[in-house]
Amino acid sequence: MAKGAIRYGVGLRKRAMAVKKEKSSRYRCDLCGKVAVKRISYAIWRCRHCNATFAGGAYTFKTAAGEMVSRIMGRSGA
Repeated sequence: MAKGAIRYGVGLRKRAMAVKKEKSSRYRCDLCGKVAVKRISYAIWRCRHCNATFAGGAYTFKTAAGEMVSRIMGRSGA
């Protein structure tokens, strides 16, 4: 069996596949608007177009908690 392979249940395999897809996909940059943000290491994301660096989730560009904080700070005018 390959190292890191998921066993014992289709649900676990589907979840692992979804996380892997999120980790390797590209996201829209908040600064330049291009779909060019990729993961470069654990929780570090970089736009390949404008070279901006972001801190985000380990496997997703933005976490649910980060989205909530952004919305709250946007409303308060901070």
